[in-house]
Amino acid sequence: MPIAVAEIAARLGLAARRFDIEVLPRCDSTNAVALGRAEAGAPSGTVVVTEEQTAGRGRRGRTWFAHPGDSLTFSLLWRFARGTAPAGLSLAVGVAVARALQRVGAGETALKWPNDILKQGRKLGGILVELVGDAPYSAVIGIGVNLRLPAGLPEDVRATSAAIGAPGVAVDANEVLAALLGELLATLDTFATQGFAAIRSEWLARHAYQNVPVRLSSDFGPPSEGICRGVDTDGALLLEVDRRVERILSGEVSLRPV
Repeated sequence: MPIAVAEIAARLGLAARRFDIEVLPRCDSTNAVALGRAEAGAPSGTVVVTEEQTAGRGRRGRTWFAHPGDSLTFSLLWRFARGTAPAGLSLAVGVAVARALQRVGAGETALKWPNDILKQGRKLGGILVELVGDAPYSAVIGIGVNLRLPAGLPEDVRATSAAIGAPGVAVDANEVLAALLGELLATLDTFATQGFAAIRSEWLARHAYQNVPVRLSSDFGPPSEGICRGVDTDGALLLEVDRRVERILSGEVSLRPV
């Protein structure tokens, strides 16, 4: 079903006043477009959503493609008042996304640090947060979610991917986007006044690898193994190695269960 601003607004009710939704038939990256809107002075709550994304950006330079009907890809510009620290923002967004996806029938979801949404251990969606300015700052929050897995998907990709809908079942992108925006609104309002500390306990409850042995890899050194002990109030990953807990702040890593 095509993305329709009027239907999304109807589902959001009064909360629709907090958003300005722009639908693009096709673009290279919704985050790139939203960053341009931010620099041009667009208001907080500006949403850029596309039917087809050709060069979306993910973590560690990965590309996120979105084909019509297969996935929902959008970016939200959110402006924070002076005094709001950005620490843990992408994790807070993950909680909002997980809540929304369960509301629309995705089933049980889990969070993988720092910004993946999992379903039965497979990737259902991802988040990319890019900050603009400093004290006060703005955030461009990019979110991609699989609505369905297309036919002809390479088997190695299918083995690690998940979707909201079962094969052959249509998913209403308008319902999903409205649910996501509603949960993001509530979560970002909480984050703005209380920080990630107010959301941390729910993140931990949804953590896919809590107290699980994991391997941490990066492009900057040898991999390390330890037990994942969750995250702290700044959103840093806590990895226990040889009975000593290390804080991992960089999201430019790959985390896998051992």
